[in-house]
Amino acid sequence: MSKLHQIQFTLPGDKADEGTLFLGQHARHGWEETLLPHDRMRYTIHMEDKSLARELTGRIQALWPEAGVVCEDTLSQNWAMAWKDFFTPVTCGERFEILPPWLSHEAHGNLTPIIIEPKMAFGTGHHATTALCLEAIAELKEAGKLPSEGEFLDLGTGSGILGIGLAKLGLHGLGLDIDPQAVVCAVENTALNQVEDRLRLAVGGLEYLAADTRFSLIVANILSGPLIELAPGLVSRLAPGAPLMLSGILGEQVPAVSRAYEALGMPAPRVKTRQEWAALVWD
Repeated sequence: MSKLHQIQFTLPGDKADEGTLFLGQHARHGWEETLLPHDRMRYTIHMEDKSLARELTGRIQALWPEAGVVCEDTLSQNWAMAWKDFFTPVTCGERFEILPPWLSHEAHGNLTPIIIEPKMAFGTGHHATTALCLEAIAELKEAGKLPSEGEFLDLGTGSGILGIGLAKLGLHGLGLDIDPQAVVCAVENTALNQVEDRLRLAVGGLEYLAADTRFSLIVANILSGPLIELAPGLVSRLAPGAPLMLSGILGEQVPAVSRAYEALGMPAPRVKTRQEWAALVWD
């Protein structure tokens, strides 16, 4: 059985938001949070790549020397077998159906199937932000607002699920993620869905792009902080009239994110909500 690399560290409650924001940027494949006595939060991350695990451990140590960060080897379970116990198909927007490979034969003919191998990368359709984005894509399709020319950008592609959905609707585009492990998973998923010719993938963020690159649609499902910081770069890379879709935003964060984009000349967005999460759509 293969080994994973487990990273654990603990922060006081008043620094928990800092820890979550940091991991949202550097460990987007996911992590576990455990509330401990005396208002302390323990974070647990599992990574397959040893060098990346060491790099992340070093960054945590530098930021929070008092966090007691440790990195240890642990036996890897068979993730696919573990997911079989509770993975259920997800329908999003009456257009998409997200399925694991072992249930692909159960796809419904009236829905567009997206086959996702459950691994340690964000995006299986079960999270509200992913579902919100797929529903918004379905709405654009229904309204005839999906671009027929140009390329889309899926920033923070994770498992590749949003880019794959767009590719299955006939679009071509680029998926970017700062997490190399996520991109490895996304590449596998594009092959499962046979859209390698429509969805290119690369490690990086907006700095990966040439300054004059413009997209006919941009989707970014990350976190509110980075979305605010990236606002000028994202808006400048929208082709005239191109739709923009943002998620990874908590309900109370909507005004701040919206203001950052309206300050750059964007109109007020359409807001979609599910549970405590929201998506902003300019269409």
